[in-house]
Amino acid sequence: MEGEDRMASEDLLLVERQPHGVVQLTLNDPGRFNALGGQMLEALIAQFQTLAADAQLRAVVIAGNGKAFCAGHNLKDMAAHPQLAWYQALFAQCSRFMLAIHRLPVPVIAKVDGIATAAGCQLVAQCDLAVASDSARFAVSGIQYGLFCSTPSVPLVRNVPLKKAMEMLLTGEFLSAQQALQAGLLNRVVPAEQLDAAVQALVDAIVAKPRISIARGKELLYAQQEMGLEAAYQLAAQTMAINMMDAAAQEGAQAFAQKRPPRWQDL
Repeated sequence: MEGEDRMASEDLLLVERQPHGVVQLTLNDPGRFNALGGQMLEALIAQFQTLAADAQLRAVVIAGNGKAFCAGHNLKDMAAHPQLAWYQALFAQCSRFMLAIHRLPVPVIAKVDGIATAAGCQLVAQCDLAVASDSARFAVSGIQYGLFCSTPSVPLVRNVPLKKAMEMLLTGEFLSAQQALQAGLLNRVVPAEQLDAAVQALVDAIVAKPRISIARGKELLYAQQEMGLEAAYQLAAQTMAINMMDAAAQEGAQAFAQKRPPRWQDL
């Protein structure tokens, strides 16, 4: 967006393609604590559009360079643009990125080292899975500056109990990594030197499974979350029936019956 110092998008967002269809995206603006400004969001949205079209993609990892995973939006830049239209454009752009994570047919994993605040905490909550170092800290801290973290509250209340989410939103206070784990915001917490290995173990467990099954499962899980119980069961039953018609599930069933490992790599 206008008002930011220009920086090449390929420098703001580092893309590393790893074996077995895994891509790591690293927020690379440490001087601004990897803030989700217009350029960063533009780079992320463009990259997710590319990833969504990649049939070989199996998992995405999001990390941050420097002392912060992501400190949310740049308040200094926001203060310099006191126009409603400018704010509407920024938050709409951020919402497009969060929805791109939601809609990607493969799991997105947050690899968190350092602070994750406001929209940065929103990013952790929006990712399908999250692993953090034991020194990471989390807050939806907008209220400290007179701004209730409304958009971060959307995925936050879908991860942590309502009263805990409300406490975080009303106080803006930090949670330690262990507190965030207990609240349900994280899957795992490990010492910083074990963070890469912990994320890799999670990735390995995912890519060992059929892509089509995971894609159907992710779509179903989020769709039924918004439904009543009866409608959720109807959609889940239909999804499982369709999933069973996939070659991957047929191979899995045959492997179980024949007491052998599935040969999904042959599909």
